[in-house]
Amino acid sequence: MAHAQFHKNQRVYVRPVGTWTLVERVVPHWTKGLKEPLRIFYDVGLGREFSADELRAEASEPQGCDDDEHWRVVRAANKWQSARETAHHPHPGTQPVVITDEAEWGGWRVPGAEYAASPDRIEKQARTIAAAPKLVSLVRKIAEWARTEPIPESLIELAGSCGKIVRYLDNSIEDTRGRV
Repeated sequence: MAHAQFHKNQRVYVRPVGTWTLVERVVPHWTKGLKEPLRIFYDVGLGREFSADELRAEASEPQGCDDDEHWRVVRAANKWQSARETAHHPHPGTQPVVITDEAEWGGWRVPGAEYAASPDRIEKQARTIAAAPKLVSLVRKIAEWARTEPIPESLIELAGSCGKIVRYLDNSIEDTRGRV
């Protein structure tokens, strides 16, 4: 059985044509009696449907994380407002979605009305969430470095803060009220 590897409005590279485009439609090919499609093709607006092996997803930048998390910001179409209505937004006609799963569907989304009220704030939140695994990795490395090496006196407070954050993330801090 086939599973979709790309989703609608995802930016993909079409190898046979040699260009980047957006997936307009996911086209499953069904067979009677089966609960899942036999094959899945993608309409990218270039005159024919392409299979998954003819497409390549936009490469996300390497995360450099110890825990192998690959979070990234992708663009989803704004269902309630057109690009013309949202011309003042950072990316007209779209809003950010943070994908936290390899399957391209798990993650963080924001309601369209909230995005419309403060698009710059939401864009910053999306970038912050997507960068969280990198930041956690950095904080863990600083805390480990401070435990194993002598550190300058000017960095003792920073190393202590990193240690508190690591304990909080590992859920080993005694104060369960969420303080870091």
